Amino acid sequence: MTPFTTAIDPKSDAFQRNRADMLALMDKVHDLKDRAAALSERRRPRFDERGQLTPRERLHRLLDPGMPYLELYALANYLVDTADRDASIPGASALSGIGFINGTRCVIFVDDSGIAAGSAVAKTSDKFQACLDIAMRYKLPFVHLVESAGADLLQYAVESWAFAGRMFCKLAQLSAAGIPTIAVLHGPATAGGAYMPGLSDYVISVKGRGRASLAAAALVRAATGEETNEEDLAGTEMHATVSGLVEYSAEDDAHALLIARNLVKRLDWNKNAAPGQMRAYDPPALDPDEIAGLVPVDYRKSYDVREVIARIVDGSVFEEFKPRYGASTVCVQAALFGRACGIVGNNGPIDPNGATKAAQFFQLCDQADMPVVFLSNTTGYMVGRDYERAGMIKHGAKMIQAVSNLRVPRITLYIGASFGAGNYGMSGIGFAPDFLFSWPNATTGVMGGQQAALTMDQVARGSAARRGVEVDEDQLAQQKERLIAHFDGQSDALYTSGRMLDQGIIDPRDTRKVLGFALETCAEARRQTVRPNAFGVARM
Repeated sequence: MTPFTTAIDPKSDAFQRNRADMLALMDKVHDLKDRAAALSERRRPRFDERGQLTPRERLHRLLDPGMPYLELYALANYLVDTADRDASIPGASALSGIGFINGTRCVIFVDDSGIAAGSAVAKTSDKFQACLDIAMRYKLPFVHLVESAGADLLQYAVESWAFAGRMFCKLAQLSAAGIPTIAVLHGPATAGGAYMPGLSDYVISVKGRGRASLAAAALVRAATGEETNEEDLAGTEMHATVSGLVEYSAEDDAHALLIARNLVKRLDWNKNAAPGQMRAYDPPALDPDEIAGLVPVDYRKSYDVREVIARIVDGSVFEEFKPRYGASTVCVQAALFGRACGIVGNNGPIDPNGATKAAQFFQLCDQADMPVVFLSNTTGYMVGRDYERAGMIKHGAKMIQAVSNLRVPRITLYIGASFGAGNYGMSGIGFAPDFLFSWPNATTGVMGGQQAALTMDQVARGSAARRGVEVDEDQLAQQKERLIAHFDGQSDALYTSGRMLDQGIIDPRDTRKVLGFALETCAEARRQTVRPNAFGVARM
């Protein structure tokens, strides 16, 4: 097979304009991440005074140098606690991702104690639970670097407290599934947070800094009148010699992280994994860097998704499935880093033939045990009399049914519009794909703001006509503005990523690397054998 022949001119005005627009959106993403990092960094003098590493330094020390690290949920909680885009802090007071510790792929969660002492915010529990789910699904050891003041009682909501219990349940279930959990106490873990080390299989604690207790000394005094101090009540020495909560005592943060790295090494986690097959592959013949210029940031401007595919897959070579049938739905067979996979993308709305083709393609991929990559850029399924008569509901349902029941890994990327049932057919968040990332230009929702406004305008005019009254044009114009703002304000990638409707926003130019990491994570999980037990490892 020969590589795909591109129609893109990187020197054209359209390409340069697209590239500038896309990189400007990525700059916004980086600025938001930097906002959280800068706020945390303000506490550096306090960390230095206490002889501690900052949260980001801890993460850096824990990970293998030069090995890939896939950041997860970096924008979680953005625009959740406040609607002020200039003030909202992303990250949910935590850092998380998948990285390598002494050659072992692990899920890592780091409390960002540089921000409000690591106090939990609205999405912190959701972020923690999502990371536990990933560890469970892909059989990855879970490492938690703990230092948190716990929940902010000024933001208390009973339902948040109640559902936060799922964190502890999932942590216990992870241990019972035979997947190691490690907690490193860099600072306090109080109240519910004390169960983070309490439910972990291994606990490492820093002398003089690491603490765990159901109630701090002040609360004990208020509740019982007992006079005590934090070290006697909750300190590392007490837990290492009296309560038995701590297995390993560390002199400082760096020592604790060295112990954690050595512990992961001694687990020899990969010993029970069947060896992966070494695959030869060619890099794309077309430059992945060009993706930033070939895709318009406005989803209403069309482009050929095959141009994207050609800059992702090995050798820029792929075989298109039924190219002349349901042509706006593009299905191809290709390879990523030597791994065969199916890829489905959109060159417009999904029509009945496209839905039927995709459903068959998914079943064939499942039959061949071939992962499926979804490049979602569609305004949805086609509507109108002709499409209804052609069975759009029936054929769209076939596509949704097929994607729902795929047994192979599914990796979804929102690379443009992802509206309505088209989001469902393209393995959106509700269908629990293995991994789901967005490009910064992604727009998701039930429909676009203009579509919603036009729909409601027609409804209002039809209602007025039936009642024999004239419409108020000024009122309709105001309604249109409100609806556009309401729908479009919730649809951009920054907003949806803040609500954890993806696992993060990636640079389009990194798409191939992210897909390769995700696919290898899925493949490694399938090769791994774990030793589950009945109740998890109980502390003695």
